[in-house]
Amino acid sequence: MNPILIPIEQDKAGFERFIGSWLCRGERTILIDVGPSRSIPILVHALRELGIEWVDYVLLTHIHADHAGGLAGFLGFFPTARVICHGKAIGHLTDPGKLWVGTQRALGELALTYGPILPVQKDRLIPHRDARLPDLEILETPGHAPHHLSYVYQGNLFAGEAGGVFLTVEGSEYLRPATPPVFFLKEFVESIDRLIHHGNFPMFYGHFGKAEDSRSMLQRARDQLLFWEKIVSEQSSRGGENVMERCLERLLAEDPELKAFPRMSREDQARERFFSINSIKGYLGYLENLSRHPLQ
Repeated sequence: MNPILIPIEQDKAGFERFIGSWLCRGERTILIDVGPSRSIPILVHALRELGIEWVDYVLLTHIHADHAGGLAGFLGFFPTARVICHGKAIGHLTDPGKLWVGTQRALGELALTYGPILPVQKDRLIPHRDARLPDLEILETPGHAPHHLSYVYQGNLFAGEAGGVFLTVEGSEYLRPATPPVFFLKEFVESIDRLIHHGNFPMFYGHFGKAEDSRSMLQRARDQLLFWEKIVSEQSSRGGENVMERCLERLLAEDPELKAFPRMSREDQARERFFSINSIKGYLGYLENLSRHPLQ
């Protein structure tokens, strides 16, 4: 079984090949994540072009708008599909009012590009601890989101954003942490360690690519998380103005995993600056909380 990447283009420059769903075909038809609500017609059209008339299961890595915002609309096209998700996320999916407010606060105008998050019927949702599916292992991997899951299905690891964002730019690899507020470094690192110790698999990212060696990629992501902590901590301790911008410029200059940034288009660079600043905000919040509660 070779998973198929379905790019979900957004109506915004720089978001043409950034969000995707992974399709697994075989005895069961399974889709990992569905993307935002406004782009569900694009996803459905792509599936129809591949001859997909039904979907058995959707595996949600987490409930952020760019991964699960279109779930209600998607299920309208595939009425027999069931959804496996974190049990504690079900309330947010059936009553997404607070989730949508938080999305708008975190993403600003980008939230409107993604589109509103609509309620999902509870009987379509399967709590992850109740899921029983052959060849499927489910691992709790909080960090990028508190209710984040990773899946090993038929020997392939679908890690969402537990290993960061992985892109290829003109043949060069680009790896970036995904650490938006509220961020807890210890939990994120523990999740990566859990995945590393679980085994070595081909690894499929929510954004956006594939790697053959999950252990190597996850170790790189772990090292990068700690490197970002060092840089952000140094800049934060200096105080003064423009702390986030200073952090970003140092990271772009010193983090070898970001070396492909200059090769990106101007629009892609703007997207990456936006999300990198959001990740730096997560670190700053983490460091502030750590200073207040040093024993946590």
